[in-house]
Amino acid sequence: MAQHPTGHSHDAHAHGDSHESHGSLKSYVIGFVLSLVLTIIPLVAVLNDMVEGTAARVLLLVTAVLQFVVQLFFFMHLREEKKPRWNLMALILGLVIVLTIVIGSIWIMTYNKVA
Repeated sequence: MAQHPTGHSHDAHAHGDSHESHGSLKSYVIGFVLSLVLTIIPLVAVLNDMVEGTAARVLLLVTAVLQFVVQLFFFMHLREEKKPRWNLMALILGLVIVLTIVIGSIWIMTYNKVA
């Protein structure tokens, strides 16, 4: 059987050394409360006819973008990353692809005039 050097400890490869820290309970609660507030605001505003038409769409879009940012920072731990921002770059690439598909689809549906 192979002998390990006497100075080598098995505990040197503990799992906690290689993992990055995750958010605290406080950050999860703050993220959850912000998510609830950003969900309730457009729901109450639209259901109670406080906003209509374009204003309702703008309110929904703004709160959706804010909800996305809250999810990234409080639950996906985007700000806590110490390595090169590979996750951020992958996210940006994904957003570019999705926006290209959505905008391209809307453009095609708008200007597809069959005579």
